[in-house]
Amino acid sequence: MPQIIVTADEPATDGTPPVMFRERVSVTDFESQHFGRQLVERLGWAVGDADEVNRRSVRAAERRRARQRVIDAAQRELSLSGRHARPLS
Repeated sequence: MPQIIVTADEPATDGTPPVMFRERVSVTDFESQHFGRQLVERLGWAVGDADEVNRRSVRAAERRRARQRVIDAAQRELSLSGRHARPLS
């Protein structure tokens, strides 16, 4: 049976994109206007949820990059001053 799937762009910890919505549909489902309206509403919610997951992932990546830039700058500064930097991991 055909299905509609909405996933977020960013992969989950296991490397697969998180599924926000999955629904099996048949041709006869679309004979009802009520079904169509409700499906569009559910799709809208799923797309909104996937967008939020993607935005959170982008913000987390930006924080990681900013933190790494600070660490790199501190290590460069220590190296220029002749002291050895300890790994900050």
